[in-house]
Amino acid sequence: MNPTTRPARPVRSLLLLALLATGIAPAYAQQDGDHAALLEQVAQLRAQQAQLARMQQDNEAALRALEARLGAPITPTGTTPAAVAALPPPAAQAAPAPDAPSRLKVSGDLRVRSQFDNANGNARDRTSGQVRGRLAAAFAVNDRISIGARLVTGNPDDPRSTDVQLSNWDDDLEVSLDQAWLKLTFGELDLHAGKIPQPFTRTELVWDGDVNPQGLSANWKHALDGGGAVRANGLFFVVDEQATGGDSTMAGAQLGYDSPALGDWRFDVSAAHYRYSIGSTVGATATDWRSNLLRPDGSYLSGFHLNDVIVGASWSGWGERWPLRIVGDYVKNSAARTDADSGYGLDLLLGRAQQPGDWRVSYGHAMAEVDAVLTAFSHDNISLGSNYRMHAFGVDYVPWPKTTLSALWYRYRPLSGQYAGSADPGDWLNRFRVALMVGF
Repeated sequence: MNPTTRPARPVRSLLLLALLATGIAPAYAQQDGDHAALLEQVAQLRAQQAQLARMQQDNEAALRALEARLGAPITPTGTTPAAVAALPPPAAQAAPAPDAPSRLKVSGDLRVRSQFDNANGNARDRTSGQVRGRLAAAFAVNDRISIGARLVTGNPDDPRSTDVQLSNWDDDLEVSLDQAWLKLTFGELDLHAGKIPQPFTRTELVWDGDVNPQGLSANWKHALDGGGAVRANGLFFVVDEQATGGDSTMAGAQLGYDSPALGDWRFDVSAAHYRYSIGSTVGATATDWRSNLLRPDGSYLSGFHLNDVIVGASWSGWGERWPLRIVGDYVKNSAARTDADSGYGLDLLLGRAQQPGDWRVSYGHAMAEVDAVLTAFSHDNISLGSNYRMHAFGVDYVPWPKTTLSALWYRYRPLSGQYAGSADPGDWLNRFRVALMVGF
């Protein structure tokens, strides 16, 4: 071959690499006199090719790890999408990010109940039925502001109950709003305004579970190291406001502490003071006047400055399906104008009522003297708002998801014959309830 037409050495190297990559042995390599040098070049190129392959594998592994952390393949700068598509797919991809949680939350329940009342004396036995429906909605306008409302059945003039008696020749049910509120959130502090959810840790002794105050409330909770927490709750309650004349209000505050786990035990304590200022009763209805003592003109004999202490203990030694909860509540009315000014309650609950197959049993004992509590807002599980001694036995069973079957027996009597009126203080009264509730 004419030396002037022989390809330059760099060109020969490029051609050699291309032909080797396709598996074709180059013909001109057999014609080159420097055969040993060419073989050495081939060995070097093959070694470089193997090194490049290893580097490519290392780069691919690093890219896959980074893309898995980011959640999606990323197009490298200067690389076309077609080139990225040609690369081997990552061995594993992170799951796509879940959708943002809905800002609207809707909940509710429906309960049907049968009730039987009887007495040891000559009072007439009675069987009745009740139905209750509730539908609530809350919407997070932004990270700071939420609004909410709840529709309920029941008499709108009775703040302690949303049950409707099945009676009155099949009249349609009354429905009203028992909550309509705006909430502001500032870290650990929540502020409510309007007709608001109950802000206090409570038992039925002082606050019925259906009472939703109207006014302003604040709830603050701070977590402590180790799992405990401290709490502070406050309420300004507009009870009755009149354009001409005095208003009725309440200012209340509560401090609380939740202990960390101490073995299988946890403890909590809450101490509150509720100071009512009763300047008007114009807005009160027949359902608000119960068993507190009244003057001849119909006004309350006593003032109501309630000091309330609640102590609780929880034990988990029998497993998550059988927790034990013990709660004690003591209240004293420091503004009462009678010695009958205190009350207490003790409740024991064993088991839970959350998942299908769960059972819970309970026992409660309570005593409230005639002016220990303001009966307009205390519980209405029995026919006496105060001046009673009561035992309560309950069983709850969860047959299906979000469904609870309950049975309750209240056994009670007037505490003092002095304030019993026409009732016989020695006559024990019984109230039996069986209910089925479905919630969502």
